[in-house]
Amino acid sequence: MHCVLRSDLLSGAGFAHGFSLRGGGVSRPPFDSLNLGRSVGDDPASVAENHLRLARQVGYAAERLFELSQVHGRQVRRVGAHELPEQVQREEGDALCTSERGLALGVRAADCLPLLLADPETRAVAAVHAGWRGTVANVVPAAVHALTALASAPAHRLVAALFPHIRACCFEVGDEVAAQLMAASDAPCVVRRDQLRPHVDLAAVVRAQLLALGISATHIDDVAGCTRCEPERFFSFRRDGQASGRHLGVIVAG
Repeated sequence: MHCVLRSDLLSGAGFAHGFSLRGGGVSRPPFDSLNLGRSVGDDPASVAENHLRLARQVGYAAERLFELSQVHGRQVRRVGAHELPEQVQREEGDALCTSERGLALGVRAADCLPLLLADPETRAVAAVHAGWRGTVANVVPAAVHALTALASAPAHRLVAALFPHIRACCFEVGDEVAAQLMAASDAPCVVRRDQLRPHVDLAAVVRAQLLALGISATHIDDVAGCTRCEPERFFSFRRDGQASGRHLGVIVAG
């Protein structure tokens, strides 16, 4: 059963990780089938089984998966082996980091950009939920700074992987949001104005932020896929609203 996408860079560095695809789970419509969101209205037993399936395929213990209550901010939570995932799950934040081997960090998404970071030497990792609000709030720099501090690592040593999200083809925004995202990095051509309303390339903004932090271009992997225009593979809140399931971007330390 193939239900995950992987980054060649993270795989090459030996990190267990993945981004869940829509298929391969047990949830019924409209959350069919590998919904990993626990608070979208899906049957909890189905969601639990979906988490077990993903954990088996990626290679981590489902009970050692750490997540947060995501709020589109910039808070980064460092987690340790002594902590209980169910307690951390109740805390608000949009990024996690750890150097504890065997711990899995996950961020949920259904259009927002999941970013996974890793230090190949210390094996410390971070998972980041980067929607447009979090990107404007600088959650990506906050996560990189937290990981480099935790690992005592220079930023250029890190490996970063961007996973499927709503791409510029579908990410239509108002002028105010477009202006905020243009100001969030020095990337050229972030906003396309060849249609009635602006369309934004969120990956270009995040990539520019990573480069500005010192991460090498050769250490950044963009795993292709647009959540909104590929319904057979991806959930999308922009497309389906409240009836949308959630993906999980997950990485394991060590």
